[in-house]
Amino acid sequence: MVSTRFTDRNGGVSQAPYSSFNLALHVGDDADAVYENRKRLAQTVGPSAFMNQVHGNSVMVVDGISSGDPIADALVTAESGIALVVLVADCIPLLLWDESVGCIAAVHVGRRGLVNGITAKVLAVMGAMGATDIHAQLGPSICGKCYEVGSEIYDEVSSVYPYARSRTSDGALALDLSGALSRELIDIGIRVSRSDLCTVEDAKYFSYRRDGITGRQAGVIWL
Repeated sequence: MVSTRFTDRNGGVSQAPYSSFNLALHVGDDADAVYENRKRLAQTVGPSAFMNQVHGNSVMVVDGISSGDPIADALVTAESGIALVVLVADCIPLLLWDESVGCIAAVHVGRRGLVNGITAKVLAVMGAMGATDIHAQLGPSICGKCYEVGSEIYDEVSSVYPYARSRTSDGALALDLSGALSRELIDIGIRVSRSDLCTVEDAKYFSYRRDGITGRQAGVIWL
């Protein structure tokens, strides 16, 4: 049975500006606090595999818990007892699964990941593992009204993903990455569940766009 969870910033030991359930080691938080937070996460989801995310499109197949975090923006496994973790603070935490074959994935989808086609790469890896009935869950992320961008970035993304086109409340160019990703998945027959919570607007979530120096919450999936 597949289980999923999206954390927020509450319930940990990190101090401001990372208060309190920051799960990222790369943002300047005290490492001991992060390890304690990760320990608390593992107490509810089991042994957890993290990754060193670089806004790329590398996919790592996981068959056990390693001592370090691999450089990747997606983790895939068919092993039970391993929770896959994606860290975000405005990007989309995308969780994918095919319960019939016991295959799951955790994917970091930001603007560059969307343009670089990381989702398609993950789906190809899952397909090679026998997945044919894939479900998707998109966690809280920055909404289309809050992700203001310049014209060059807007044109780069919207020319490939027209459903990403959006505007801020005052009419500036913006991108709806969650809307674009949802449409991409739906168009290829994947059933999608999408959160309507915005990490910028909701103070219970970490948001890089809102705060700059901040922690990271997680999307977690496990068998």
